[in-house]
Amino acid sequence: MKTRFLTYVAALGIISGCEGMLDKYPLAQMSPETFFSTENELEAFSNTFYTVFPSTSIYSESVDNYTQLELPEELRGARIIPASGSGWTWNALRNYNTLLENSVNCPDLDVRSEYNALARFFRAYFYFEKVKRFGDVPWYDTQLGSDDPALYKPRDSREYVMQKMIEDIDYAIGNLPAERSLYRITRWTALALKSRFCLFEGTFRKYHDVTYPEHDWQWYLQQAASAAEEFILNSGYTIYKADGPDKSYLNLFASENAIPDEIILARDYNEGLGVTHNANFYTLGQSHGRPGMTRKIVASYLMSDGSRFTDQEGWETMQFAQECRNRDPRLAQTIRTPGYTRIGASEELAPDLAVTVTGYQPVKFVSGTDSDAYNESYNDLPIFRTAEVYLNYAEAKAELGTLTQNDLEISVNKLRERVGMPDFDMTVSPDPYLLSPETGYPQVAVKNSGETRIAMILEIRRERTVELAQEGFRYYDIMRWKEGKTFEQPLLGMYFPGPGDYDLDGNGSVDLCLYVGDKPATTAKLSMKINQDIILTDGESGYVSPHYNNPGIWDEERDYLFPIPTDDRSLTMGALTQNPGWDDGLDF
Repeated sequence: MKTRFLTYVAALGIISGCEGMLDKYPLAQMSPETFFSTENELEAFSNTFYTVFPSTSIYSESVDNYTQLELPEELRGARIIPASGSGWTWNALRNYNTLLENSVNCPDLDVRSEYNALARFFRAYFYFEKVKRFGDVPWYDTQLGSDDPALYKPRDSREYVMQKMIEDIDYAIGNLPAERSLYRITRWTALALKSRFCLFEGTFRKYHDVTYPEHDWQWYLQQAASAAEEFILNSGYTIYKADGPDKSYLNLFASENAIPDEIILARDYNEGLGVTHNANFYTLGQSHGRPGMTRKIVASYLMSDGSRFTDQEGWETMQFAQECRNRDPRLAQTIRTPGYTRIGASEELAPDLAVTVTGYQPVKFVSGTDSDAYNESYNDLPIFRTAEVYLNYAEAKAELGTLTQNDLEISVNKLRERVGMPDFDMTVSPDPYLLSPETGYPQVAVKNSGETRIAMILEIRRERTVELAQEGFRYYDIMRWKEGKTFEQPLLGMYFPGPGDYDLDGNGSVDLCLYVGDKPATTAKLSMKINQDIILTDGESGYVSPHYNNPGIWDEERDYLFPIPTDDRSLTMGALTQNPGWDDGLDF
């Protein structure tokens, strides 16, 4: 039986963790003055903290690397200024501050320090999510009553909040247990979080020209690199590769129990307890948006010898079976490619365009066939994993201009080693595909000088995109890199030269028939009428266009932050200012 991780079953955890508490004081008379005095009580209260971590968004990413039938609001300029909610919620913060104020009831100083560290970890995590979404936010580190004047305070500066987060996470690093745990926060989780939010802040400030006199963007990137380096050198975590280069990456995400070699923190799912998610049905059913990877990202995967796919002659119009040959093995462990078989099965399966809008059908997080029905998947989902920390380290060093070959050896090249890809070194030149406004990151050349530095940043972004595909990082990576304009490019899928029968996986049988007019006789498993069931960019030929060639809409002056809800602005009589570019009609 798996260890119960308190995400969806928080109530069960609280009951099981409070046996001593129930003997001590009746639940009906529980109060801060009589609670928080033992380790059991502190644990019981803090178990619900874990519910803030993402669940389905871990595998249901939809930005420019994956897409669905409908573009998300952020990409089509459809966001509105809400009256309330939309991420501007503070209930979880009150819980962290409640524990911190009342843990003094516990006479055991070591226990008290550990649970204070846990609460401060979650407070740092909470504020990171707020800063990413809204920029400046008010900092609260005490409980507030309904009539407290501080409820109506203005936003604190980004620098002030980030420094408070640094104080919290450094305390957590110094006081959380060093013993590794799949389902509980440890010192190593705290180091991973610090590397994550300091990398975000440093790159956001660099590419958005955000300046404060106290600390510059370099300072935050140095903090990110130092936290990641301490993790790399001292945590004992490694990159999982026990199943070989063709299976280890796939199995890492499909494993029923999170693999402790690499996974730092996971959500614990359990079929026996009915704690499940929907990863299989999401990628295999027709009712969840028919997700697919975009060709823009497929084309960014390198060849297996380390050369660029986009340097191949005719790459733009290669058909699926050809474009999948001799690629980075992670491609075949992320989407269906020729020869794909389900875990535990032997039948080779081609991509099914009935369930994927681009043709590039995801397989990451897809487990065995016993979990294919709605909401029946129970493989653990990663919240923090070692590969991300390695990438955070390499990116911070590259952005600072201090990256060395040894830095690559202890970080990014470990990821390539897992799948048998050759190491990359400091001699590569900038990739035109990754610098292009249509397919890459043109701001890298704007903000950096020197071919080596530009090339390293681009290659590490490629590695991050490939390694962390479908894990929920992409949107805020684009935000911090100030590359929102890339969302205005149409999101496309496979290339088809015209109507006809297609053997997608090259095994000799017809998988797909595309036609115009009347449906022809065919042995294809699936038939689709062009301009009705499937849209191609050039009429009867071209790339699959799930959004009818419609580009996204992106406002550079507005869209990198979300708007503040109008109710909250009204309650503070304008003390809470609105984010730039968002006109809510309030006259404050």
